[in-house]
Amino acid sequence: MRPPPLPSLLLLLVLLPSPAMSVAAAGPATWEALRAAAGRRAASPLTQEGAAAGVLRRLLPSHAPSFRFQIDPKGGVCGESSCFKISNVDGSGKDGAEILIQGTTAVELASGLHWYLKYSCGVHISWDKTGGAQLASVPPPGSLPRVKETGVKIERPVPWNYYQNVVTSSYSFVWWDWRRWEKEIDWMALQGINLPLAFTGQEAIWQKVFKSFNVTDSDLDEFFGGPAFLAWARMGNLHAWGGPLSQNWLDQQLALQKKILSRMIELGMVPVLPSFSGNVPVVFRKLFPSASITRLGDWNTVDADPRWCCTYILDPSDALFIDVGQAFIKQQIKEYGDITSIYNCDTFNENTPPTNEPAYISSLGSAIYEAMSRGNKDAVWLMQGWLFYSDAAFWKEPQMKALLHSVPIGKMMVLDLFADVKPIWQMSSQFYGVPYIWCMLHNFGGNIEMYGVLDSISSGPIDARTSHNSTMVGVGMCMEGIEHNPVVFDLMSEMAFRSQKVKVEDWLKTYSYRRYGQSNVKIQKAWGILYHTIYNCTDGIADHNKDYIVEFPDMSPSSFSSQFSKQSISPARKHPRFFLSEISASLPQPHLWYSTKEAVKALELFINAGNDLSKSLTFRYDLVDQTRQALSKLANKVYLDAMNSYQMKDSSGLNFHTKKFLELVVDIDTLLASDDNFLLGPWLESAKSLGMTEDERTQYEWNARTQVTMWYDVTKSEQSKLHDYANKFWSGLLKSYYLPRASKYFARLSRSLQENRSFQLEEWRRDWISYSNEWQSAKDLYPVKATGDALAISRSLFAKYLG
Repeated sequence: MRPPPLPSLLLLLVLLPSPAMSVAAAGPATWEALRAAAGRRAASPLTQEGAAAGVLRRLLPSHAPSFRFQIDPKGGVCGESSCFKISNVDGSGKDGAEILIQGTTAVELASGLHWYLKYSCGVHISWDKTGGAQLASVPPPGSLPRVKETGVKIERPVPWNYYQNVVTSSYSFVWWDWRRWEKEIDWMALQGINLPLAFTGQEAIWQKVFKSFNVTDSDLDEFFGGPAFLAWARMGNLHAWGGPLSQNWLDQQLALQKKILSRMIELGMVPVLPSFSGNVPVVFRKLFPSASITRLGDWNTVDADPRWCCTYILDPSDALFIDVGQAFIKQQIKEYGDITSIYNCDTFNENTPPTNEPAYISSLGSAIYEAMSRGNKDAVWLMQGWLFYSDAAFWKEPQMKALLHSVPIGKMMVLDLFADVKPIWQMSSQFYGVPYIWCMLHNFGGNIEMYGVLDSISSGPIDARTSHNSTMVGVGMCMEGIEHNPVVFDLMSEMAFRSQKVKVEDWLKTYSYRRYGQSNVKIQKAWGILYHTIYNCTDGIADHNKDYIVEFPDMSPSSFSSQFSKQSISPARKHPRFFLSEISASLPQPHLWYSTKEAVKALELFINAGNDLSKSLTFRYDLVDQTRQALSKLANKVYLDAMNSYQMKDSSGLNFHTKKFLELVVDIDTLLASDDNFLLGPWLESAKSLGMTEDERTQYEWNARTQVTMWYDVTKSEQSKLHDYANKFWSGLLKSYYLPRASKYFARLSRSLQENRSFQLEEWRRDWISYSNEWQSAKDLYPVKATGDALAISRSLFAKYLG
């Protein structure tokens, strides 16, 4: 019997049998919601088994014959749930299989493999750029550990495990080729992700759609953003910045997307595709003069330059909106096949409706969904719930209900995007009955900073799922950038399969063993300290790295006092997420939520354990990252000491602290150069590698350099409003960019004391912006391979600065 269609099953998840019954207690409906989402679109069991075997083959080729994979038929070992089961293979079969893994889809098979490798073989799997996989602890084929006789069965407590943020495609994925994407999809499968965002290549679809509405290629050159800024062009924040897109890029990315989607489907994932949010080229006003098209306001330009400022949005209530929306959905189906029914749309993110009248808001929501459903009758709208927090003054209960209930229950799912810190489900009565996914946001701008809220991750999803009248249907990871803080993502991924809260202290003991491949008392103690400091942020402030090295204050020291105000969270119209804003115009203070003294103790324990672990790539990454963080926090203090010296007109003190600050920048660069994962070179080289002509390579390198520095436009005397939003602690970037900036500033600061005149802020800005423009357009090469002994460098810098 064919499972019922997705929308009706999501309806079952919300229209619960009794007030006290949660989604988790809905029994078969939980599994059916997942199964129905794949439905007729799912790859065959044989294909999925082969896909799971492919994940193993790429991860651990020596053990490919040791595992047997089997898709579990409905009503089999998983019953009506989504699960995996790990069992022993009795006897020595001809194929050499020792372990049988059964599961409902290939994602469950891969998750079962990962669970077995983790908890039977002591394996750790993280991104290559965070140390990669620790596989040395796996016994040789023929001697794999056996599980208990009845096997190990793990069920999903909720059906969905969502992955990605709408800007991750720009901050992390932008320069990826298929080889890197294949590794990521393998990682996703191993982590149990079955609902990934799939935004690559959509500009090629839009090109075909807009051309059918008589938009020309030259019109689209003024519409699409450059490769590193596509996320914000898609959201209607900007247009043409970093562009135009060549036909080579459009064709290349469409071909890549087809490979991505094909592999996701083979693994049993349900891709989330984009839908129409109303963003249209300016020429639409001429082509359709009677259409309701609004020019949006300025989004972070320095002078409202019309070359990239102020995009145009087609009102969802206009009939043309539905025509364009359904054309886009149908074109995706034509290109990719009928592979999904779930579509993302965030029309109201950073775009407040013109009136708070609930009836009007409801009509807009209905129109947006109608555009989807006209293209795909089974469409389900997946919406970010961020707007309910970032614009809470507008989205009160009547407005929230109007939007959430503008489509039939079961036709919408909401991402509680920032649930790890600011859960919306608690203040909205479970999104007023609409299914939602509990998400961890965690990262902004792809910044590199050790940070986490492990207690929230280990308990938040459980609290939400078991709460009264819960409508939670999944967990998710919605970071802006990836490839950092592996401990956070390891734990968060497990929550897709955890029905009880995790005791983090005990979990970290097994984590440290798995991550480094051996037990070490010093490392265990260090992780105990890290848990209670760096990974215990409870101040409610989202972490965006504003350390002075990477986000140097753009202000005159005379404009603030030595009493620096504390930070507070404030929703700001600066970015599709938010900035940390200061209470006053005083010097901003970088986020600090833990005792640096205690964190230094953890670093010392790592260094002391170095002789035993120095060959471990995962250890090397963690050691470099901890040393970097400790020195960066020290540099913040040194900067403040320099500013105090200036205010006290103490030239010798200013010179002393200036020298120390600049020396720290150089030393941190040397430290970062000792690990392949903290280098600027790979970012630039991967950008250039996608170019098929010299012009494309030049354009892509400019995009790559600009995103991690100025980000957006400047004038001769005014920096970008988004400068350093995507800052990175990368060797090469520190010495060639952050160091000259600080040097120029401090040199002028010293001169102002010597000459007894005020600091010439505009002179510094002009000098610095001119340098930055040249750096962004430069083509000098940076190393792509590490140099130096990370342990020796860490020891030396610890003794120099922290001992």
